[in-house]
Amino acid sequence: MVEITCVVDARAELGEGTLWDPKAGVLWWIDIWKKLIHRYDPSNGKDEVFETPEYLGCLGLREKGGLVLTMTNGFHFFDPATGKFEAIVDPEAHMPKTRFNDGKPDRQGRFWSGSMFEVPGQPIEFIGALYRLDPDLSVHKMIDGIGCSNGLAWSPDSKTMYFSDSHAGAVWAYDFDAATGEIENRRTFIDMTVTGGVADGATVDAEGCYWVTIPVTGKVCRYDPDGELMQTVLLPTDLPTCCEFGGKDLDILYVTSAVLRRPASHFVRQKNPGGLFALDVGVKGLTLPAFNG
Repeated sequence: MVEITCVVDARAELGEGTLWDPKAGVLWWIDIWKKLIHRYDPSNGKDEVFETPEYLGCLGLREKGGLVLTMTNGFHFFDPATGKFEAIVDPEAHMPKTRFNDGKPDRQGRFWSGSMFEVPGQPIEFIGALYRLDPDLSVHKMIDGIGCSNGLAWSPDSKTMYFSDSHAGAVWAYDFDAATGEIENRRTFIDMTVTGGVADGATVDAEGCYWVTIPVTGKVCRYDPDGELMQTVLLPTDLPTCCEFGGKDLDILYVTSAVLRRPASHFVRQKNPGGLFALDVGVKGLTLPAFNG
């Protein structure tokens, strides 16, 4: 049995972006639609929030202090001590139909984030991309033709990168060159059509297995390095969105969820929709280095 605890009953509209800070012992996470950065401290249960000027995409720690992140309009630095944002680059400034979404640092200190098409009521256009921000602050388009970037993670040995387009029905694996940050040899890692859902936020544990949240189904699933399903955890609410290991021993899987502006009547049989959950899944995770820029 997996022990599941709601540690912050935030009723997040769109919780995402889980990131563990091992030095401070806190979990950073975001609510995209409420334009909030959260800082959860498990030692005292306090969840501090910081307001942002735009919809958020994802977060990374920064070696020089503070955070690196993406918002609707590209890459930024953020200093929690002052509340100030500093724009770095917006590689899609000419594209009003997209915003930045999922991403995280790789194990070599680069920061990655992908974009997505977001125009409510219009057919999906596969015009987004995945970008790599290097420590010298140069930005590189790595994958294009994306509807909704998600599921980014790396194997423990950094030889494989995982990435998904939530609108394409698959999680892909790529050969990853840790020295250069280049990728090649895309192949299907998980056929998401078999699960009846789409891939959202993801992480990798210390045993090299891939954990992915599957919205609408209420599932968080663990796959082995060959893409075989090993474990399914069912949350008490239907829309898990992102996951990352944290805690002193990296043995807690934190999972965000979302309300998505749906009416209260939708959640009559659910518990803590939009909450931040802590799961004891019996394995440990890995920390991600800070961005070196």
